[in-house]
Amino acid sequence: MFRFAHPDYLYFLIALPILLVLYAYVRIQSVKAKKLFSSSELFARLAEQHSTRKGGVKASLFILALIMLVIALSNPQVGTRMEDVKQEGVDLFIALDVSKSMLAEDIKPNRLEKAKYEIGNLIERLSGDKIGMIVFSGEAYTQFPLTIDYSAANLLLDVIDVESVPNPGTAIGSAIEQSIKSFNFEDPATKVLVIMTDGENNSGDAIEKAKEAFEKGVRIYTIGLGSSAGAPIPIYNANGQQSDFKRDRSGNVVLTKLDEASLQEIASIGKGKYFRATNSQDELDAIYKEINGLEKREFGAKQFTEYDDKFQYFLFIGMILLFIEVILSDKRTEWLAQYNPFRGLRSSKGIK
Repeated sequence: MFRFAHPDYLYFLIALPILLVLYAYVRIQSVKAKKLFSSSELFARLAEQHSTRKGGVKASLFILALIMLVIALSNPQVGTRMEDVKQEGVDLFIALDVSKSMLAEDIKPNRLEKAKYEIGNLIERLSGDKIGMIVFSGEAYTQFPLTIDYSAANLLLDVIDVESVPNPGTAIGSAIEQSIKSFNFEDPATKVLVIMTDGENNSGDAIEKAKEAFEKGVRIYTIGLGSSAGAPIPIYNANGQQSDFKRDRSGNVVLTKLDEASLQEIASIGKGKYFRATNSQDELDAIYKEINGLEKREFGAKQFTEYDDKFQYFLFIGMILLFIEVILSDKRTEWLAQYNPFRGLRSSKGIK
């Protein structure tokens, strides 16, 4: 198992392309300056011992040294021992509505981004609980199954958008059914489903599916995103700029309204709670605090418990490269120049 103890330092590598562009710019300006003075006999004498190739070599050594030092700062580690680690937690699925209505901006920046922000915060707080994700609109799909790999869960959360499910609509019943298929009911862990949607169910019987899920032991919480008054659904062009709002066949702007009644009924059937999302509160945090009070199952998971630091190898290589770059002179090395295979070719060009 390989990992970085401090992966945030790797962001420094983003600066390397900037350094390369800066070096290329300096080289181009240097060549232009040389051309301006190329006819000067004094300049020719001064530049006679200067090696252009060595300048490129020195720059390459410096860049490689920086890469090695950044990696050393990030402290690469290799797992040396794996063992069963006892943990306890619940099995938690989050069903996220990704229909077009979730783009409405009655919650800032919009309903979908608010939901993703809360889910990301929840993932960071998890410890021992398994989490899975279901996305739904006209149909429902498992974005990722139950896992304790929270880093992978965050990565898969980031890519979710309104294009994640091609079928339009809001099929809450399909999302509940997908969770029933995804839970392992042979496992005695407490099972929780959190549905995050604007509640405008227009496909399937969500109430019947909620009853079926509860009979199998799934506790259901719901979070309503939006306002009862409704909000327009923005339409964006290929450049990501808003061009209009969604309209009906008569040309009237369509308003998407929060259906709290159905979400409250689903939560009541599932013996959970209903929460209405706001701009200032984190409803998933309140649900997680309640989940922590539920009975949790102990389970074993194989994990690396000891890691061996490898930063010293990259630090040593980086320091060696820097040392070579410092002591390497810009002047030509006469004895090395004698072994230049292009030396004769240059001389013949000069004769011409």
